[in-house]
Amino acid sequence: MSTPLIGISTYLEASVQWGVWDLPAAVLPAGYHAMVQRAGGLGCLLPPDNTAAAAEVVARLDGLVISGGPDVEPSRYGADPHPKTGPAYQHRDRWELALIAAALTQGKPLLGICRGMQLLNVALGGTLIQHVPDVVGHGGHSGPAGMFAQHLVTPVPHTRLAEAMPDETVVPTYHHQAVDRLGAGLMSSAFAGDGTVEAIEPQTKGPFVLGVQWHPEAGRDGRLMKALVRAARSRSDMAVS
Repeated sequence: MSTPLIGISTYLEASVQWGVWDLPAAVLPAGYHAMVQRAGGLGCLLPPDNTAAAAEVVARLDGLVISGGPDVEPSRYGADPHPKTGPAYQHRDRWELALIAAALTQGKPLLGICRGMQLLNVALGGTLIQHVPDVVGHGGHSGPAGMFAQHLVTPVPHTRLAEAMPDETVVPTYHHQAVDRLGAGLMSSAFAGDGTVEAIEPQTKGPFVLGVQWHPEAGRDGRLMKALVRAARSRSDMAVS
């Protein structure tokens, strides 16, 4: 039985400090690779690259995580920027959308986290709420700067999300954008108490594809990553046999 190789998309920052150095760097919070390792996978960090390389990169992986991060550029879903929408990271948008497209085409297990869930929705033609407090009337989906909030999410029964975590669960969360109109072939599979979509997945059964709005890497609940690793191991073992 092989150990699945799980790729995780990263930030590309113009200035990162360590020791005496202040240089451009590809970075990612350690919670992501630690979550993969705890679930029995091998973590592989994927810095932004030319989109032409995405299919080859994904072909070498057993599973893919699209990590959290900055706001998706609104023009990608046909919207003008909201005053609260952050600056565009076009290189990251292009790269991660190419990774998502490759994973869907190749049938590789895919987990989108926060921004990753939003990008999955946009990749399939969906739209985003650019500032959730405008819709729900509160800021409870994020804490103070640099701190996660917590709230309850309720899985929809008989979904892939519910298979992994069937019970209502308090999750770490930090976002001000969310899914609005669902992308083609997607369904909502969890909600917050205020109606915010907290998870999405395909309407039909097939390869493991799931997006969650919260940040499992910031907590100790490893069920989602274990589900991804199981799916990746199963697919890899079937390909070898």
